[in-house]
Amino acid sequence: MTVAALSDDPIREWILSEGKATHITKICPVGGGCINLASRYGTDAGSFFVKTNRSIGPSMFEGEALGLGAMYETRTIRVPRPFKVGALPTGGSYIIMEFIEFGSSRGNQSVFGKKLAEMHKAGKSGKGFGFDVDNTIGSGILPHICHLVMVFQGVQDKHRLGYQLKLALDQYGDSTIYQRGHRLMKNLAPLFEGVNVEPCLLHGDLWSGNISSDKNGEPVILDPACYYGHNEAEFGMSWCAGFGGSFYNSYFEVMPKQPGFEKRRDLYMLYHYLNHYNLFGSGYRSSALSIIDDYLRMLKV
Repeated sequence: MTVAALSDDPIREWILSEGKATHITKICPVGGGCINLASRYGTDAGSFFVKTNRSIGPSMFEGEALGLGAMYETRTIRVPRPFKVGALPTGGSYIIMEFIEFGSSRGNQSVFGKKLAEMHKAGKSGKGFGFDVDNTIGSGILPHICHLVMVFQGVQDKHRLGYQLKLALDQYGDSTIYQRGHRLMKNLAPLFEGVNVEPCLLHGDLWSGNISSDKNGEPVILDPACYYGHNEAEFGMSWCAGFGGSFYNSYFEVMPKQPGFEKRRDLYMLYHYLNHYNLFGSGYRSSALSIIDDYLRMLKV
């Protein structure tokens, strides 16, 4: 086997310089999802977690690193600390981050709810809603539109639901979803009457596959699609996240529930059902359309 020179292997180069290791003892593949290759680099300075993608440039991992860094800086819930993002000389990109040894379970739901709420409370935005960069959610090919906008309604309409609705129209010619969805977007205001909507840092893709715990049982979240949004939007993937009663009780002790929350829950789920429809096909269409139609009936529009 030919060993690449340091200049041909930026991952090895970083680990043996800024990573403060003198030698790499082993490189083992680990589970990293279906989009990227993931490896554990064992060294005399500890282990590093490395993801690579041979077909996508650094922008995807740059968005992930910015999100992880923002969550890490809140000093609340544990996330892998990002160290380095770069381009691979043969094409593609990589990200190097802290390696966290996971425990045998997802950890305590009550502790998780409390820690997540503390992150939302600490992660305030001075720039408005959205994020500094567009990132990805669920796939390296589908942008998670996050332009910073000062008005909540503008983000919800133009950049998030509107983007997913336009994709459904372009991909599938689904004028029904597109037209009804836009009718809903124009009539959302009654759902937010008396609600204090402030931008806070959200993980953005919080489903069971992105929730774990470390070997001490402390909750860990990973693979974010971060943006600054209304805290309630974090529950949009609750249909496949497994949040229980103890999670919500602990969460709302730190971030009090606002009036009408139950009426808004499905609105946040709608974005993710539309995203799944656009990523994975028609199996998710009926769920998205059902939510839209239910709101149109509720709002009588």
